[in-house]
Amino acid sequence: MTEQNQSRTKSGKITYWIATVWLALGMTSTGIVQLMKMEEEVQMMEHLGYPVYFLSLIGIWKLLGVIAILIPKFPLLKEWAYAGFTFTMIGALFSHLAMGDGMVDFFGPTLLLLLTGISWYFRPRSRKLTQIISK
Repeated sequence: MTEQNQSRTKSGKITYWIATVWLALGMTSTGIVQLMKMEEEVQMMEHLGYPVYFLSLIGIWKLLGVIAILIPKFPLLKEWAYAGFTFTMIGALFSHLAMGDGMVDFFGPTLLLLLTGISWYFRPRSRKLTQIISK
C-alpha cells in the first residue's frame, strides 16, 4: 500500500470514528430525552401533530440503532440502523418544514443526518454489507 493510500485509510478511519461517536452521542441523548418524555419533547410532538407515544417508539429505535452501529460485525443490522436514522431525520426535517418552523428546529435533525451520512460513507470495510455479499 502506498503512503498516500495509507494516509487516506487512516484519515478515513479517524473521520468515521469522529462522526460515529458524535452520531451515537446525539442519538443516545435525544433517545433518552424522548423516552423520558420531557415536556419540551411532548410539546414538540403535539406541535408537529404526532401522538406522544411516538416519543417512546423513536427513543427506543434510536438507542437500538446506536448499539447496532457501535457493536462489531452485523453489517446488515448496521445498514438498517443507518437507514432508520436517515428516515427519522428526514421525517423530522420534513415535519418542521411542513409546520413552518424556524431554522433553530432544523439544526438538530440536519446535524444528525449529516453525521449519519459521514459515518455511513467512511465506515470500515468490515462494517459494510458488501463484505458479506462478496464472500
